[in-house]
Amino acid sequence: MHFLRVFTFLALLLPAVPMAAQEAPSGTITTEQSGEMDANIAVRIREILGELGNYEDVTVTVSDGVVTLRGTANSRNEAQDLDALVTRVEGVVAIKNDVSETTDIVRRLDPAIERFMGRVEQLLIQLPLALIALTVFLIIIWVGMSVARWKNPWNRLAPNAFIADLFRTIVRIAFVIAGIVIALDIMNATALLSTILGAAGLIGLAIGFAVRDTVENFIASVMLSIRQPFRPNDVVEINGDQGKVIRLTSRATILLSFDGNHIRIPNATVFKSRIINFSQNRERRFMFTIGIDSSADLGATRELAVTTTQNLPFVLNEPAANAWIGDITDAGIEIVVVGWIDQIETSMSLARGEALRLVKRAIEASGVALPNTTYTLQIDGSTPSMDGPAAANPAKPQPIQESAEVAVVNAEAEGALDRMIDAEREESDGEDLLRDDAAKE
Repeated sequence: MHFLRVFTFLALLLPAVPMAAQEAPSGTITTEQSGEMDANIAVRIREILGELGNYEDVTVTVSDGVVTLRGTANSRNEAQDLDALVTRVEGVVAIKNDVSETTDIVRRLDPAIERFMGRVEQLLIQLPLALIALTVFLIIIWVGMSVARWKNPWNRLAPNAFIADLFRTIVRIAFVIAGIVIALDIMNATALLSTILGAAGLIGLAIGFAVRDTVENFIASVMLSIRQPFRPNDVVEINGDQGKVIRLTSRATILLSFDGNHIRIPNATVFKSRIINFSQNRERRFMFTIGIDSSADLGATRELAVTTTQNLPFVLNEPAANAWIGDITDAGIEIVVVGWIDQIETSMSLARGEALRLVKRAIEASGVALPNTTYTLQIDGSTPSMDGPAAANPAKPQPIQESAEVAVVNAEAEGALDRMIDAEREESDGEDLLRDDAAKE
């Protein structure tokens, strides 16, 4: 009897075990499915496809929650989108998507034509507003160009014409940006401005790297036009090149060498180089070296050189002339002599040459011999022989008597280069950033 009761309990318990397993959650699949539910799912999917359009050729059948789609769509993407759409319908267990891409060219072009017509319609709607925005933009640009063309205040604010043109360019750019912003705001498209600015920033960065040398040269031109380290006709030395300044342009500094050649130096190189301006001060020192015999009285000879140099009419009293003992060479001993001149009134090269001539004459007149660096070559140990009277009394060259008169050494003797520079500056219509009234660095 007891065994019968246990058997009956087990028989009642066994059907409940699979039922509990079936009731375990497993997605959207349920244990109950009916034909009415399948019909409702099919109707709902057909309604959705009808609202979406482009799926008129797609048929929907549902059996036990499994949805089968057949037909054609305008594109492969539209056919694949059906999977995600049907999955969201309640009661769908699985999807069998047999929808393929249509081969009808006309049907495939219809969506593109519809999109195009929609954009044309939208353009026609926005056209009056776009014309108003364009008109406002052109008015702002016209105002900006008119303001930029004013001579004042830009010429007063800028130290030279180049900086004034730079100010005018900045004004034009500012008005263009303002016009774009206002026009986009009228069209309610200010969100597009961030995209435009971002693209402009990237393009500007790329262009900046591509024309880095040009940008560097332009910035150097701006700085040099403000600093003005030299003037026209100044004698300068830049990066090893020496000459007189003709002009400063927005790209290069143009020099005229003492040989009459034009030297164009990029402004970036000028700005970074060591510039020696020999015309900055009126006073300039000349220097020369003269050799004397090693047996001479060095102190007396040095004093004679100083006195002779100082007594020259073109040599300044302050700073005073000076001389010192230089090196000992094979030919004798060198004396270095210096003197100062006013280079505005006196030619540097002529003054140096005249001082050297007169100092040499004074030293020779005092009985001090100058070194003679003439060498005699002997071949095979033989001594050259001479016959006749010339052997007994060989002829000696007679020394030339130096004149004691001081030659003219004024600056007009070297005025040819200045006249060439002035003539070129007057005849040329090229830009020049140098101004005589600007502050000189």
